[in-house]
Amino acid sequence: MAATNKSILVIEDDDTVRTLLQRQLEGLYKVHLASDVAAALRMLETMPLPNLILSDVMMPGASGVDLAHHLKSNEAYKAIPIIFLTAKTGALDVIQGINAGARHYIAKPFKMPELLEKIAKAIR
Repeated sequence: MAATNKSILVIEDDDTVRTLLQRQLEGLYKVHLASDVAAALRMLETMPLPNLILSDVMMPGASGVDLAHHLKSNEAYKAIPIIFLTAKTGALDVIQGINAGARHYIAKPFKMPELLEKIAKAIR
């Protein structure tokens, strides 16, 4: 049971990372899981809007950056904060992610306390 009524949509194609994030976040937030951008977009059409989206960047099909561009251009979704969690850590990758609308760009492997702190700040 979540400690708050805040919800997070986690979009991560790696089963291990997705499960780790779910386990770390579910005691603090209501967690929704998607394994790719297409599944996440379908979920967004039917679920209450999440308070935050935590997304990988590199995924099969559309990327997290593609997702961010789509959400930020849609009035219904543009206010949802996005945090990218990714192995793409070059300066241009970070700039591209921030320009797409990400609130934070966190490199994998990540430290869970840092991630939890950035999530809490972005949701506030």
